[in-house]
Amino acid sequence: MEHAIRKAETLIEALGYIRKFRDRITVIKLGGSAMEDRDALTATLQDVIFMETVGLRPILVHGGGKPIDRAMSQAGLTPRKVRGLRYTDEQTLEIVVHVLLKEINADIVGQVKRLGGRAVGMHGDDLRVLHGRRTFLTVEGGERIDLGLVGEVTHVDRDLLEALCRADIVPVIPSLVWDDEADRWLNVNADNAAAAVAAHVQADKLVLLTDTPGILRDRRDEDSVISSLNAQQCDELIRSGVIDSGMIPKVQACLDSLQAGVKKTHIIDGRLRHSLLLEIFTDKGVGTEITMS
Repeated sequence: MEHAIRKAETLIEALGYIRKFRDRITVIKLGGSAMEDRDALTATLQDVIFMETVGLRPILVHGGGKPIDRAMSQAGLTPRKVRGLRYTDEQTLEIVVHVLLKEINADIVGQVKRLGGRAVGMHGDDLRVLHGRRTFLTVEGGERIDLGLVGEVTHVDRDLLEALCRADIVPVIPSLVWDDEADRWLNVNADNAAAAVAAHVQADKLVLLTDTPGILRDRRDEDSVISSLNAQQCDELIRSGVIDSGMIPKVQACLDSLQAGVKKTHIIDGRLRHSLLLEIFTDKGVGTEITMS
């Protein structure tokens, strides 16, 4: 009986959050080991289906770094990096598109359906929601570095995404943008794609699933998670080196979406089972919450 009561108390704790976020959009970026570990991915997709069932409007955005690297290796290609970023040539793009659309996106959509939800992969001729153009890396001094067939998001089909959400369907978006002028796909960073989606649909929340418990004050201590930060504090931690390396673009994606009107952003551990529900529906939450002020 005590176990049953604790379950009921957990549901009551979630009730206020369900009411608060009902009919509001949450953009969730899947990445890292959370996509490699089948059990972790299943738990995350169960969370997504729960959110949709109780009236929230989840949108999924995914990348595919490790599967793409494996596919390139099998094809005898070596990933080329420019300033730590993937250079995308024609052969690489062909593999990226195949892995993202035919393997990862199709698998996520299939899993959601098997778990009892409804989902649509956003990449068919009438379902391309991310549109963009080629972009370049600008470094100190104004030099522009060519990254190949890499794009930035310039437009998101907000009406289509909102229509799917209202119909209780989870949109699943690959990290590709369609270049209307060139009539082709371009590779895009998944964190940036998720931030652009959140900004264009004016999401209440952007959640990035990562391979760490959140932003750590000490990278050697996973118990040093900083539970809450504002934009100014993030800037200070970047300057001091506490936030560095691969965490910087994730934090910058959060800050960009906040600047565009997203209310809250979260960086959480995708390896932790049901971390998504724990962050959204509990008082304490998990990971790091980032707000504008």
